[in-house]
Amino acid sequence: MNNRDPKSLIRIAHETGAETQAEPLDLGARVRELRKARDWTLEQAASKAGLARSTLSKIENGQMSPTYDALKKLATGLQISIPQLFTTPQRDQVNGRMAVTKADDGQPLATATYEHTLLAETLTKKQMLPYRARVRARRMEEFDGWVRHDGEEFLYVLTGVVRLYTEFYEPIEMRRGDSAYYDATMGHNVVSVSPEDATILWVTSLNSVG
Repeated sequence: MNNRDPKSLIRIAHETGAETQAEPLDLGARVRELRKARDWTLEQAASKAGLARSTLSKIENGQMSPTYDALKKLATGLQISIPQLFTTPQRDQVNGRMAVTKADDGQPLATATYEHTLLAETLTKKQMLPYRARVRARRMEEFDGWVRHDGEEFLYVLTGVVRLYTEFYEPIEMRRGDSAYYDATMGHNVVSVSPEDATILWVTSLNSVG
């Protein structure tokens, strides 16, 4: 048992034996808050986490610093990730912004190689830019060099088959359901290798679009 002040830095012992430090936090109060938000008794929460009721009670009351294994069980029982045990919602920063784009909404922006449809375009000051693209290009020669821009990019294939070309990797053929996450400052181009134009979902971290 560890009788340290629960508001002191909590040291998390990893399975490797290494330790990391998290920000100062009353872990017991955080666990109690999560449990009560689910309207669970100590017995119910302990059962879901696979811990003894007495162990959970000691954690909530700051009488015990949980092992990494106990943290994993707590997170699994509460159906959250371990980092969420150590972070609380910044309620004063919540702005409740939301934008819905219906399947037929959005103004296509056509180029020789792609036809982009911006999503959530009514929101300003976005941290990421999602858009659907119809891939018209069939050959690398159709591009005027590499596309590259600041930030990172996520690509998800919606229909058809595409080939993702990147500056530092071999071309990758991707089908419906396949995805890729990459550094957008690296040159990249996408072509459709299916008979029809393929469609993909692109999410780009702002500064700009590729």
